[in-house]
Amino acid sequence: MSEVKKLSKGFDINLAGKAQSTLAKTALPETCMIKPDDFVGMYRPKVFVKEGETVKAGTPLFQDKGLEGVMYCSPVSGEVVEVKRGEQRKLLGIKVLVDKTIDYVPFPKHTLSELSNLKKEEVLPTMLESGVWVQIIQRPYGIVADPNTSPKAIFISAFDTSPLAPDYEYLFKGQEINFQAGLEILSKIVKCPIHLGLNAKSEVSKIFTPYKNIKTHKFAGTHPAGNVGVHIHHVSPINNGELVWTLNPYGVIQIGKLFLEGKYDASRTVAVVGSEVQKPEYHQTFIGGCIDKLVANNLKSQNVRFVSGNVLTGTKLADGKDYLGFYDQQLSVVPEGNKPRFFLTEGWLAPVANRLSFHKALGLFSFLNPQKEYTLDTSLNGEEWAFVTTGTFEKVVPMDILPIQLLKAILANDYENMEALGIFEVIEEDLALCEFVDVSKQPVQAILREGLNMMREG
Repeated sequence: MSEVKKLSKGFDINLAGKAQSTLAKTALPETCMIKPDDFVGMYRPKVFVKEGETVKAGTPLFQDKGLEGVMYCSPVSGEVVEVKRGEQRKLLGIKVLVDKTIDYVPFPKHTLSELSNLKKEEVLPTMLESGVWVQIIQRPYGIVADPNTSPKAIFISAFDTSPLAPDYEYLFKGQEINFQAGLEILSKIVKCPIHLGLNAKSEVSKIFTPYKNIKTHKFAGTHPAGNVGVHIHHVSPINNGELVWTLNPYGVIQIGKLFLEGKYDASRTVAVVGSEVQKPEYHQTFIGGCIDKLVANNLKSQNVRFVSGNVLTGTKLADGKDYLGFYDQQLSVVPEGNKPRFFLTEGWLAPVANRLSFHKALGLFSFLNPQKEYTLDTSLNGEEWAFVTTGTFEKVVPMDILPIQLLKAILANDYENMEALGIFEVIEEDLALCEFVDVSKQPVQAILREGLNMMREG
């Protein structure tokens, strides 16, 4: 039995609109788009396709010139209808018109028993060429892993505690063999411990049953208990010069499918959630799929914001015809906060219990009912103030770091203190709650990314 690591710090944001455990009968997207901005730290993409060209699922679309050999591939087969560029010809995305029947680039197939006999020299080229390698993220920095490096460990989180997060038990139902195959392949490319983080509040499922040579760890607590960065911190902290690789279970399963079925399968199930969704449930789509079919005739209002991912760390989409992010497993739809705010009415000097607040401030009584679900809009409820020290950040970060001091070291360009204060241990998702509870309205995640970029480039 794994020892349960109980985390006392954190905060659950209970929003209305959690997905029901049902799969909607939604048509698959007509187009998909892969966007370089979904990959943190991409240097400069080199495009391999032209508009009008026909591709298969697994055909390379582009590669990062700073990471030679790692291919970013088409999730579907069809015609390349747009190579979208912005200022100074910056690549914004490559759009593919989806075929009715998906055609795949063929890769070698293996049985599960045969995988144990494969060697790194056989495994690595297939992972790089097929597109599955980009599922492996390197810490520090949260960038696509360099295949020429060797991590001290691999971490996989088998649960998600972010707002309206999908249920992994439902999301990956029936994928036990593919998950096991993916773990087997990972053990071939690097010789290091593989750690699996489990939710102590749930029974160990068949999907994430511990396999040979896999170390399991149970975590209990509020968000961000499911963050892989929290798991790393409490099991094997990252020191200067060390690397850790991380994956989402979807990435492990996709790797397993590649070697068992011989194809780059980019189909995925996503949760369409939020208070403005008429029927929050799961939908079948592809990586980078257009969201128009997911939200058609399924909204309570038109004054909404679409967020690819969760509301803490997700990406704001332009409209209902935009595209899901590469790594996102949920689409959040929440009210746009553009309505006039109250003044001397409910919510200001008046006792209320319908507004969620981490702070037990005058008039905000949400702490009396922690299980209540709330409908929150995107308003900041105020403007940016001076960056003050309140001691609040430390209450929502279950790691032995000092968030305020780290952020101020970044703003001061103090490289030595950034390292000493633990910048190598965190990425945006680990401090996202700080941004939610911050009375100063500081862009915490943007500041942290600026610091990570400085350390990486310096």
